[in-house]
Amino acid sequence: MLLLLLAPIVRAQKTASTQFSGQAAYTLTKQLLDVAPKRFNASPGHAKAEEFLKQHFAPEAAKGNFVTDTFTATTPAGLQTMTNYIVKYPGKKDGIIVLVSHYETNYPLRDINFYGANDGAATSALLIEIGTILRAHPPEGYSIWLVFDDGEEAVKTWSNSDSLYGTRHLAAKWSQDGTLTKIKAILVADMIADKDLNLDYVENSTPWLLDLLKVAAKNTGHSASIFKYREAEEDDHLPFAARGVPVLDLIDAHYGPTTDAMPDGYHHTDKDTIDKISAHSLQISGDIVLEMIRLINQRP
Repeated sequence: MLLLLLAPIVRAQKTASTQFSGQAAYTLTKQLLDVAPKRFNASPGHAKAEEFLKQHFAPEAAKGNFVTDTFTATTPAGLQTMTNYIVKYPGKKDGIIVLVSHYETNYPLRDINFYGANDGAATSALLIEIGTILRAHPPEGYSIWLVFDDGEEAVKTWSNSDSLYGTRHLAAKWSQDGTLTKIKAILVADMIADKDLNLDYVENSTPWLLDLLKVAAKNTGHSASIFKYREAEEDDHLPFAARGVPVLDLIDAHYGPTTDAMPDGYHHTDKDTIDKISAHSLQISGDIVLEMIRLINQRP
């Protein structure tokens, strides 16, 4: 009887760990940082990051499943052109699960060596690796869309109008064209590769998705890596939450030791480098995301 009870958990662990490679995601993070260490808007690195994404999703583009969403944003630094990329993997059920990560680096930090290894690069790599899996194993359930959004960071100082440019634009666009009504859940990945990983209980996420995150962590053997901290977050999930879409913000906002000099740890400092993240943490995050997809598909 015990073996029968444990079988689903073991199967979930095996499925997640054999499908997602934290090492591959770590390698992709390094590759992105090598070609585009600084990715703030209008920089050469930003253009190289865009090209990096286009190269990886050339097979999807050939099928018409790679969408370029370019728009003009009014920012404190004037009008800026920004681009979201949406990669679509059609499923067999009517509905969409959306995975979101921003790929750019902080514009105000453009004059220091801010590389955003954890803050943008690792999450982009996470989605690319998931895309590699979906390319080989198309979704059996809901369609899955990967969104690499631009302009998550503030251009001057974080506020409701100076932040989340890409997702605010996309939420409004999808509201107008009816896409939002088809979305079953939006999972945002942000800062999920910290060596000392512990995903927060983000209070302004949707409650049933927080419940599902707890189940996903248990099923994949990663319960020790969630819910150490409980707090609300201002992140890419908010524009969709404001329009009634179920959202989950997957984030470890406690990144590195806090000091007087670095009150937010490594966040938005030149210490956010490749040596502060790990393939192991990416494995945990990847396992959990894939299990979340499986669990969402099981809901009535």
